[in-house]
Amino acid sequence: MATEEPITSFKLDSKIKVSEVFGFDSNLEALACSLRTEHVPEVDTGYVFDPPTTRAILASFMHNRRVMIQGWHGTGKSTHIEQVAARLNWPCIRINLDSHVSRIDLVGKDTIRLRDGKQVTEFQEGLLPWALQNPVALVFDEYDAGRPDVMFVIQRVLEVEGKLTLLDQNRIITPHPCFRLLATTNTVGLGDTSGLYHGTQQINQGQMDRWNIVATLNYLEPTVEAEIILGKLPEYQNDSGRSLIRRMVSMAELTRQGFVNGDLSIVMSPRTVLTWAENSLIFDDTELAFEMTFMNKCDELEKPLVSECYQRCMDSELGLKDTAASG
Repeated sequence: MATEEPITSFKLDSKIKVSEVFGFDSNLEALACSLRTEHVPEVDTGYVFDPPTTRAILASFMHNRRVMIQGWHGTGKSTHIEQVAARLNWPCIRINLDSHVSRIDLVGKDTIRLRDGKQVTEFQEGLLPWALQNPVALVFDEYDAGRPDVMFVIQRVLEVEGKLTLLDQNRIITPHPCFRLLATTNTVGLGDTSGLYHGTQQINQGQMDRWNIVATLNYLEPTVEAEIILGKLPEYQNDSGRSLIRRMVSMAELTRQGFVNGDLSIVMSPRTVLTWAENSLIFDDTELAFEMTFMNKCDELEKPLVSECYQRCMDSELGLKDTAASG
């Protein structure tokens, strides 16, 4: 990546009341920056904050705690961090630690450039050295999927005063006072025991100990989840639309119960429900939208159970259109 310019305009020059900004009872105040920059996430005015998770994230920003958020996919772990950062006007950068991210990607590498008509070798910093030197909240998504060489690089900076040594440059980087480090993970560092998150790794205990706070973010209450979807899709803001969204959320709840009970290997996340509602508007067909959004992702042996859940929630049987067409 091209080296980013330093962030020089960041200053914690204002205070916000947590109860007013995040929507839950609290006497706390949080420091914020009055100026928005290009690295600050956009504010989602309809976002609903989970109080314990919000407190954990605020502890990271206000007290420089290393915070890991664990939870099922689609619960909004990364978005939660971004929305807190958005309200504090705190620059936030996300890195997805998939298997293709290497140590070189994070730390940097030597590159050949033309300077005064001559080829010269220069070290180009990666995102980690740049973030360390700036007032940035660095978020590692899918933290438990990181490669071992990457994880050991991160382990160096997990300490609050964690300095990064660039051996290629004989240089030691001291973190900016407003640098923050957070991570999201589907497991809690013990590897994948559910079979749902292939590619995740066990995280060694020495590294887990360096995370000061581990928060768990679960799915929202059905009524809250329905209100969020209705807030994003005004087309459903009528009696029939609200009823349909409530039934969609109930369908998602049944898949989550089935997953917990070991009957299903795939669940409907809030993101899936939102996509289903959006696709229903596109196709003008709730059943077809469900099949294309979720049903076609299911294992063949699990489809009868999913169909049964659909009939219970939607008062309609799946597959009638296909059967009639084939007849």
